[in-house]
Amino acid sequence: MTVNVKNRNLFDQFPPVSTKEWMDKINADLKGADFNKRLVWRTAEGFDVMPFYRREDLADLNHIDSVLSLYLKPDSKGKPDSRRIAMTGNSWLIRQDITVTDFSTGNHKALSLLSKGVDSIGFIITDPESIDEKHFYELLKGIDPSSAEINFLSNGKALEIIDALIKTAVEYGFDVSLLRGAVEADPLGRLMTNGTLCIPVDEGFDYLASLVRAALTLPNYRSLQINGSNFVNAGSDSVRELAFSISMGVEYLDQLTGRGINAGEAAGKMRFSFGTGSAYFMEIAKLRAARVLWSLIGDKYQPAEKDPFRMEIHSITSDWNTTMYDPYINMLRTQTEAMSAVLGGTDSLTVKPYDSAFRISGDFSERIARNQQLILKEEAFFDRVADPASGSYYIEKLTALIAENAWKLFLEIEETGGFLSALTSGFIQKQIAESSAAKKNGLTKRKEILVGTNLYPDPEEKFTLNENIKSSPRPSELQDLLIEPLRSARGSEDFEKLRLAVEKAPKRPVAFMLTLGNQVMRRARSQFSAGFFGCAGYRIIESDGFGSADEGCEAAIRSDADIVVICSSDEEYALYAPVINKKLEGKAIMVVAGNPPDIEELKSMGIRNFISVRSDVLESLTYFNSCLGIGQ
Repeated sequence: MTVNVKNRNLFDQFPPVSTKEWMDKINADLKGADFNKRLVWRTAEGFDVMPFYRREDLADLNHIDSVLSLYLKPDSKGKPDSRRIAMTGNSWLIRQDITVTDFSTGNHKALSLLSKGVDSIGFIITDPESIDEKHFYELLKGIDPSSAEINFLSNGKALEIIDALIKTAVEYGFDVSLLRGAVEADPLGRLMTNGTLCIPVDEGFDYLASLVRAALTLPNYRSLQINGSNFVNAGSDSVRELAFSISMGVEYLDQLTGRGINAGEAAGKMRFSFGTGSAYFMEIAKLRAARVLWSLIGDKYQPAEKDPFRMEIHSITSDWNTTMYDPYINMLRTQTEAMSAVLGGTDSLTVKPYDSAFRISGDFSERIARNQQLILKEEAFFDRVADPASGSYYIEKLTALIAENAWKLFLEIEETGGFLSALTSGFIQKQIAESSAAKKNGLTKRKEILVGTNLYPDPEEKFTLNENIKSSPRPSELQDLLIEPLRSARGSEDFEKLRLAVEKAPKRPVAFMLTLGNQVMRRARSQFSAGFFGCAGYRIIESDGFGSADEGCEAAIRSDADIVVICSSDEEYALYAPVINKKLEGKAIMVVAGNPPDIEELKSMGIRNFISVRSDVLESLTYFNSCLGIGQ
């Protein structure tokens, strides 16, 4: 028998379930446990996220009806069109950067990348004094500006870049209206990261106004990039990054309009660059919230046309999450970060090579980074659906929560006098420092996980220095800093310093897992302890279990162990620990794996060292290193 289901709603056969019924079932399954403590997520951004959302939770979200209009994409000629919503796709530009020390070499590499799927090039010019028409003619030879975005970053000479770009375009017969990209000037960002500018701040704004006016002859070219990624790489959470970036954008708007440039022209020359972290759904919602907030700023300035206030977003994978040890995991991190950026609606994206945090990347790591985006576009078809997160109760609610909290912080900054005032007073640096400290604290206590660093490490891995190693950035030695600089950091760097110290030690420490008693508990605690000490790169010796404390101690002493970890059940520690502690006295450091209820009694017997899931891993390992004479 054939059933015709064409005109039937298949969900009609299921009765609707109310929120109360859901909650009743959840509370029943929790068997008296606290719902908020067990299932409500308190984010690093400071707000609560429920374990589930329903349609009714979207009823009061004002951004829902207008969000599609915030995703207007430029047409094929690069011109925004407010009458057309990009409902047919979610295309983005695949960007890779080229460090230019030789213009001919830079040109060859750019042409190679453009033939391999890249459609956005970033030229990082190391010597601003080399910027002239002759070199740009060489750099842009053979590049079709209608098929690729061309971006420039230089420590100065931004006006000269615009001039050389226009002259080169005319020389090659390009239509300047087809030029897309940006001269990524950001004097506030430079002030923030360096602590000073080469000219007074007011003169910097004057220069920026001249740059914006010069770029008006290039209708699809930006001349100002707001680098929110600086906040992320210093340890910021999503709310702070968004609030500070929007505040910086408003500071630029105020400074430029105060110099005779209308708000529409100023906004039309801005691009926002956001760092993308590993909080998958949070990062999707962050980009969507950014567009909502910038649209609100546009409403306040009331330009003749709303188009200039469509936020152009460049996303770049985060440095904060990258690690030196087990670096191939960085590929997995950047892949999910790239997915978040794309699903969040980014206009262009840079996936950093997996090894970019600690060495100058080579062809292999650059190719992998490029292909990560090509897979999303050509194989996973992430570019086929417009605003794919739209309608998700969870993401829509996250979008609203991020926007609401970022707006509150933005208003707080405005009450202090705006971004520059908040930066000068140290308010922003303090906020970022608090966020960074909280995130690092989460890593050291394993509330946040960096696989390969604070969980599931490979203790046998060695970090090998080579000629391409990057030097760590050093604090500015200038004495006349205008502000306290914002320092870039990585979450893993303190763990890495610990491991590097162990690698340089005359003798590699040995941690012996002395397992005995209850088979289930000894195995679980042995695995935990091996991972714990593996985070410092100790040599781990595991065992199947010993029949007695004497047998285990003899094996530990024979192994020349520096640390002996007793792995058993809480009930058995009172029996085993005192005996083993006495036998190992002066021969090795004894550690009890766990947090037994009679811990104070054990301490009274001279047993001092305990590790558990509550331990601060970094603090504990630093202590054990010091006991073994290993410094930082």
